[in-house]
Amino acid sequence: MTEATAGPLHAFLAGVGRDGRGRLSADVLGFSDQELEAVHDYIQWLFPLPTRSAAQPHSPVLTPVEIDVIRADPRAVETLKTATQRMLRFYRKTRWWMTSHDHNHLRITRILHSLRLLVGPDEAKAFYDAILTLNEAAGAPVNTRSLHYWAEAAGCGGS
Repeated sequence: MTEATAGPLHAFLAGVGRDGRGRLSADVLGFSDQELEAVHDYIQWLFPLPTRSAAQPHSPVLTPVEIDVIRADPRAVETLKTATQRMLRFYRKTRWWMTSHDHNHLRITRILHSLRLLVGPDEAKAFYDAILTLNEAAGAPVNTRSLHYWAEAAGCGGS
């Protein structure tokens, strides 16, 4: 962490800090689709939340100070937007998450919560709409509970 950052998540998103495995955000954004699927400890860094991750309990948790600083830091916001586009490419190119239940459904919920909190409701809604479009095009295989969580996370109600 450098003096210009408010914490490890801010440093990571600003491109100057490393995650718990020593990776920069640029390293993670360069993952192949297979790596994005198989590696399970990056999503908490790319899309942080102010709550502890049940899947990765040792991942850092956003502090109120970091939330404010990330929102105000163009570098961090740009990383979040780039990460959103990378995850959308992943979801568009892969289909294994297009089932009733899949760990990617939890990732999507996290992404939506994080975007809404750190970038804003418009970015969250755009990601939500894109994911719903993919689900519908695949014959709507995603379970209604996940769809409810996504709608809630995106700020679109729980229906």
